[in-house]
Amino acid sequence: MIRRIAIGVVLAITIPAITIALKRLPQAAQSVERSVVWPDTVKRGEMIRNVRGMGTLVPEDIVSIPATTDGRVERKLLAGSQVKADTVLLELTNPELQAAAVDAEWQVKAAEAGYTDLKVTLESKRLDQEAALATTQASYNRARLEADRDDALFKDGLVVEMKAKISKSSADDLANRYSIDKKRLENNDESIKAQLASQQTRIEQLRAAYQLKRSQVEALKVRAGTDGVLQQVMVEVGQRVSQGTPLAKVVQPWRLKAALQIQETQAKDVMIGQPVEIDTRNGVVPGKVTRIDPSVLNGTRTVDAAILGALPKGAVPDLSVEGTIELERMKDVMYVGKPVFGQPQSTVSLFKLGSDGKTATRTQVKFGRTSVTYIEILDGLKVGDQVLLSDMSAYDGQDRIELK
Repeated sequence: MIRRIAIGVVLAITIPAITIALKRLPQAAQSVERSVVWPDTVKRGEMIRNVRGMGTLVPEDIVSIPATTDGRVERKLLAGSQVKADTVLLELTNPELQAAAVDAEWQVKAAEAGYTDLKVTLESKRLDQEAALATTQASYNRARLEADRDDALFKDGLVVEMKAKISKSSADDLANRYSIDKKRLENNDESIKAQLASQQTRIEQLRAAYQLKRSQVEALKVRAGTDGVLQQVMVEVGQRVSQGTPLAKVVQPWRLKAALQIQETQAKDVMIGQPVEIDTRNGVVPGKVTRIDPSVLNGTRTVDAAILGALPKGAVPDLSVEGTIELERMKDVMYVGKPVFGQPQSTVSLFKLGSDGKTATRTQVKFGRTSVTYIEILDGLKVGDQVLLSDMSAYDGQDRIELK
C-alpha cells in the first residue's frame, strides 16, 4: 500500500511537470515545399510605379452616317466591306421627293422662259420710246430752225412779229417735250433693269430650291464619305427610314486606340500624356494617355490611350489588349516584388528567410506606394532580405516555417 501511494505521488508530480516542460518547448516549424513558394529579394533603387488594365482596341474616329431624307431601303452593302469615300453603302427610294425634284426643275425652266419673254417685251417698249424720242427730237430741230428763220425775217421787216413769236413758242414746246421724252427713256432703262433683276432673283430662288431637291435625290444614294471599313449597317432592306435615322458606321481600322478599364482607386493617379505599353498578344506597342473618362462604371474608369507605333498584324477593332500606364519613376526607394495581398499604405506580415535559406520567420512589414509588380517598403525589412510573396494564408497559425 505504501509502495502504491508512493508511485501515485510520483506520477502526480511528474506528469504535470512533463506537460509544462513540453509546453515551454519551442513549436516545431512546419515544413513547406520550396517549389510552391515565391521568394524575392528587397532592393533599393529606381522603382517604376504603374497601373495595368484590360481593354479593347477601338477606332479613333467612327463616322456615323444618318439619313438626310425620308425613304425606303432598296439595297445595302454588307458590313465588313472595304469602302472609299464615294462608295454607295445604301440606296433609298422616295417617289414623292423625285417627283418634287422634277417639278422644281420645270419651274426653273418656266421662270427662265418668262425672263426671256419679259426681256424681249421690255426691249421692244424701249425701242418704241427711242423712236418716239427721235421723232420728238426731229420735230424740235425743225421748229427751232423755223423759229430762227422767222426771227431773222422779223428783224428784216419781212414777217410780222406774231408769226415769229408763234414759231418760237412751237420750238420751246417741242424742246420741253424732247426733254420729257428723254427723261422718260432714262427712267424706262432703270425700270427694265429692276424688272429683269426681280425676275432673275425669282429664277435664282427656284434654282436653289431645285438644287436642294436634286441634292436630296442624290442623297438617296448613301455614300461612305471617307475611306475605311463598313463596320455596321443598322437598317434592313425594305425598311422605311425618316430623316436623321442612323444608317451605318464607317471606321478606319488603321487608326485605332486602346480603351483600358482601370480600377477606380488606381485611376486617380492617371494623367493625360503618361506613357503606356499596349500588349496586343501579338506584340507590344507604345502609346500615351489621351483621355480619362470622368464617370465610374462597375468600379472602373475608361482611359483612352493613343497608339504611337505601328500596329502589329491582326490588330483589329474590338481586339482584347492589356495596357500598362507608367505613373511615375521613384528614385532611391526600397522595394520588393508585390505580394499577393500587398496593398498600398498598409502593414502586413510576411515570412522572411533566415541566413540559412531554409527557415522563414513571420515579420511585420509596412508598405508605401505600389505598382503592378513592385511595392515600396517603408519599415520592417532592409536591402538584401528575402521574403515570400506567395499566398501563405494556409500558415496563418505558424510563426515559422521550414522550406524543403
